[in-house]
Amino acid sequence: METESGMRREILVNALIALLLLAVPLAATAWGEPFYVTLATRIAILALAAVGLNIALGLGGLVSFGHAAFFGLGGYVAGILATHAYEATPLILGYEGTTSMPVIWLVAIAVCGLAALPIGAVSLRTAGIYFIMITLAFAQMIYYFAESWPAYGGSDGLSIYVRNTFPGVNTARPLPYFLICYGILIAALGLFWLLQGSRFGAALETARQNATRLSAVGITPFGIRLTAFVISAMLTGIAGALFADLNKFVSPSMLSWHMSGELIVLIILGGKGRLFGPVAGASLYVLFEYALGGITERWQFFLGLVLLGVVLFAQGGLLGLLSGRARHG
Repeated sequence: METESGMRREILVNALIALLLLAVPLAATAWGEPFYVTLATRIAILALAAVGLNIALGLGGLVSFGHAAFFGLGGYVAGILATHAYEATPLILGYEGTTSMPVIWLVAIAVCGLAALPIGAVSLRTAGIYFIMITLAFAQMIYYFAESWPAYGGSDGLSIYVRNTFPGVNTARPLPYFLICYGILIAALGLFWLLQGSRFGAALETARQNATRLSAVGITPFGIRLTAFVISAMLTGIAGALFADLNKFVSPSMLSWHMSGELIVLIILGGKGRLFGPVAGASLYVLFEYALGGITERWQFFLGLVLLGVVLFAQGGLLGLLSGRARHG
């Protein structure tokens, strides 16, 4: 049974992770090292995408292997709207796109939510390996559509010529853009915390553990799971839009199954169902990529060894080890 002291330690670890993620880019800016600010921004964006998936996977037990579809759709929303605005060409009904980040995020939320509704409605008719494979199949269909869409670069991808704008902020500078991404990440973590402690979260947890018991009290598991799946997709879509802006580029690789697997790895590394699990996992992943990527192209082999160790000996992930709460859910 998890002790109260273990819970306090996890809260302390969460606070330290949040402070470190904020302090590193502030210090890097003071020292004139913008590269580390960009590195921290990448961590924040990947963590945001994983927070989205953690709602479906960590709270609902829905192992979606197709969340790259929403990550990529968010990226393409940012790229397409910015391209039409830059070229002053009509997109739909004479609308010429926009470079405003808040508008792009709202469109990404809407597009990903609308896509997640039919995908979730079909996928949730199944369970287990069939659910995994159907979500993967939907993501691959969207991936191949993007590959064969020459109007927006096809397999070559789509460049975003200038970073999109945010009112009152110079988004071209690394630190302000990081602070935007960090703020959205904290807001997403707040949403996850609210959902986890709400009646909705309790129903979602019950649906994961015993759907029959949930039905017996008059709550339909399908509706609860579909709602969680859609919310999850929307958050992941915002992350995709931010990722496209960070790189000033979007390509079908954002839609590939490799990206879906990467998001699942982040959650397992940090701790499935834990509030700051995605942040811890994204931090570890990006640090491995940076520290070992310059030494060997096979840096993922060593990450795989760490992942194997977590699965075998620390199912609570990195947060479980640091807080002494080794298992969760």
